[in-house]
Amino acid sequence: MIERIPGRSLTENSKARYFTFSALYTAQGIPEGITYFALPAWLAMNGRSAIEIASLVSVMLMPWSFKILIAPLMDRFTFLSMGRKRPWVIFGQLGLILSFINLGLVTDPVNNLSGLMIAGFLVNFFGAFQDVATDGLAVEVIPPNQQARANGLMWGSKTVGIALSLVTGTWLINNIGFSLAISSLSIAVACIMIFPLYFKERPGEKLLPWTAGKISQHSKKIQLKSWGRILKNLYRVVILRSSLILCLGIFLLGIMFGLVDTLLPIFSIQELGWDNSYFSNILSITTVIGGVLGMLLGGYLVDYFGKIKMLSIYLVFTTSLIATFAFMTNLWSSSMVAIAFILSYYTLYTFLCIGIFASAMHLCWKTVAATQFTLYMALSNMGRALGAGFLGVLKMHFTWEIVFLCIAFIPFLIIFIIQLIKFSTHRKRVKSFDRVHFTLATPPTVNN
Repeated sequence: MIERIPGRSLTENSKARYFTFSALYTAQGIPEGITYFALPAWLAMNGRSAIEIASLVSVMLMPWSFKILIAPLMDRFTFLSMGRKRPWVIFGQLGLILSFINLGLVTDPVNNLSGLMIAGFLVNFFGAFQDVATDGLAVEVIPPNQQARANGLMWGSKTVGIALSLVTGTWLINNIGFSLAISSLSIAVACIMIFPLYFKERPGEKLLPWTAGKISQHSKKIQLKSWGRILKNLYRVVILRSSLILCLGIFLLGIMFGLVDTLLPIFSIQELGWDNSYFSNILSITTVIGGVLGMLLGGYLVDYFGKIKMLSIYLVFTTSLIATFAFMTNLWSSSMVAIAFILSYYTLYTFLCIGIFASAMHLCWKTVAATQFTLYMALSNMGRALGAGFLGVLKMHFTWEIVFLCIAFIPFLIIFIIQLIKFSTHRKRVKSFDRVHFTLATPPTVNN
């Protein structure tokens, strides 16, 4: 008889779910704080041009666009006695640890952008890998009525991870050198490995390959065993109207995120005259505040007022904020104004991510959850990579004021796009798909 340990399965323990997914998202935030912010700020301070830094960030972001190639593998293959997604989470987390250590081994990073690109690419590849597995697991084990709240905690934790790794990493780079700084932070990523190793996906499953346990009947029932069925099911759910509309909105939002994330370290250091330590401290403090507000309020507001309504409000504030800042060039020299802008933007960024992720989860069909959710996120990250690369082109032809106005137009456009999403209609169609799927998956009863 398989021993059942109470409280160690994610499907039955809400606290375990919240802690585990918060920890895994913190693990994603640590390398992002280094590769997206600390490194660009450090390179900007050391005289590398905007187009060089934008190109580096764009290449490092590319693996996040490949997530759609990874997700079908996770939906098709797994070590099912340990769960549908948990084995992949463990593998991705291990790869993230090793690739992060590898980043610290790059020699002369200021003058070796090609080496940074390759190592940064690998870090983000395994970060994306872990992200696909984590999101697929979240869609399967988090009940719909807890998804917005869980996303608030997850994105808040990621933001805190980004902020802490940014300020700590910047201080370490400036004081003990690049290699030791990056290698030291890999320890924090390794510590988070405890969570997916300790908690099971469903009761009765194996904790590790050599421990006692068996395949969950629920996992066995929804596991797809052919590429044709995965692709067919994915196509059926993605071409639904609300899904296609969300795809467009997510892609455009990703462009905005990529533009602003790449812009801020360059703009603050080369235009405002900050150094990388000051920038890192400001960004860390403001993103932690935004992350905490997201954890406390983001999920609650989406649950209480509704996804589309809150997303529309966040987008109105975002476009107003960026456009207003563009017209305040005479106040850019004031640190308080710049800090207020960064704080407001990253608070809205966290709230937007919570709303978008909760919306994407709500549109997912569990039979292809990892692949479908990853498709949405891959579109977001394709947008990020495009936005990061596009910043250098924009800056070559326009002033900073025009660049900000171009960015402000993106959330303004998305406001109108998302009004076409109808969750209730979409869920009815998915339930009809479920009835057909389980009918096909259940063999007929033969009466003797």
